[in-house]
Amino acid sequence: MKKTTFVSIVALATFITLGFAAPLAFATPSTQIWIPSTDTQPVGTVHLGVDNYTTMFKKTEDGGDDLPLTMGATFGVADTSLIGVEVGLDLREPTNEPVFFNAKIQLKEDSLYDFFPAIAIGGYDFGSDSESTDYNIIYLLAAKTFPVFGRLSLGYYSGNEDLMVDAKGNVAKDGFLASYDRTLAEIDDRLWVAIDYMSGENAYGALSLGVAWRFSPNIGVLVGYDMFNEVQTGGENKVTIQFDMDF
Repeated sequence: MKKTTFVSIVALATFITLGFAAPLAFATPSTQIWIPSTDTQPVGTVHLGVDNYTTMFKKTEDGGDDLPLTMGATFGVADTSLIGVEVGLDLREPTNEPVFFNAKIQLKEDSLYDFFPAIAIGGYDFGSDSESTDYNIIYLLAAKTFPVFGRLSLGYYSGNEDLMVDAKGNVAKDGFLASYDRTLAEIDDRLWVAIDYMSGENAYGALSLGVAWRFSPNIGVLVGYDMFNEVQTGGENKVTIQFDMDF
């Protein structure tokens, strides 16, 4: 069994911060809808998020259910012209082991040369119990924004083989990540749309669609729809409503 403790997460964050970000000036890691994005929170920012996933208009005897409510905080700890670093934690309730940790470092888009993609390395869903919540998902993600068209992202993830399994119990710990997102500035620059995909027959594999509206520079809401790759591991398709606030 793989085991990750709070101490190891703090050590990872400290290494990232001290090793790459000496000039220190979404919750789950900053995300698209379901998968991580290459974005990081600005230094000094505290990002609070509440994410809800539930079936709609389906009786429980017909498969209606929801995921535990995710309440998270993400902290921007470094932000330069080259890199960004964030760390965060989630509380998922009601569960027996509600605490999860995450961390991410990104090389910013166009930071090294023109047309250089944003590149992020991070991890999330580091739980507190080795037998039930240590999913330990590590990912590498690249993203590039194209004029008018929007932003494309592509990456790879791998998690704990003891917990990342398919409906038959076979190891299904890795796969690819992909997304497209765009601010619809021609309508209103507060309006944003996205689609993302996480491959795999584990509980995380899903295709998600969403639209978000930013009511003010620091308050926004997203409404989306998640379609899981495998009902037996991910559950029925769900509507998601996500509230976000920056301090």
